[in-house]
Amino acid sequence: MSDQKLIEVGNISGFYGVKGWVKIFSDTNPKENILKYRPWMIKLPEKGWTEVKVLNGRLQGKGIVAQLEGYSDKNQVLHLLKAPIAIREDQLPACDAGEYYWRDLIGLAVNNTDGQMIGSVSGVMETGAHDVMKIKTSKAEILVPWVHDVYIKRVDLKAQLMTIDWDLENNTDD
Repeated sequence: MSDQKLIEVGNISGFYGVKGWVKIFSDTNPKENILKYRPWMIKLPEKGWTEVKVLNGRLQGKGIVAQLEGYSDKNQVLHLLKAPIAIREDQLPACDAGEYYWRDLIGLAVNNTDGQMIGSVSGVMETGAHDVMKIKTSKAEILVPWVHDVYIKRVDLKAQLMTIDWDLENNTDD
């Protein structure tokens, strides 16, 4: 698996029933999208990343449950508790023009429209109205709404650079 980049999308959070089904914590949005990716890679303590076929899965109450190939008894899945679930990077659908996976934005250098270096993207969060980027500057962390053509002027993943239109003086507590 060393030549394949893996992306963690959740973990096994518990057990469901006596026939080897497991409860899933999903980091996908919406959470049930984790069931669209098959096969899964599960990190097992004794084997490392191991490909596992998902036989069945569904929403169950407020959570997700899944049946994995080779596991038909609750005792067989005990060692899976808390195991991370990942998918291969090539399982993700390509983004449309102007759309990005959050993971691709984190770490990008950020400059303003005058070419002045501001900092780097340290995270992205969902707030309801707009996603918001966390940008770490030399003095603080600033929050910039993800609004194309207003604040976000250009994203160049190849150059690892984002250009924003943002007035830093209104964001510092100096």
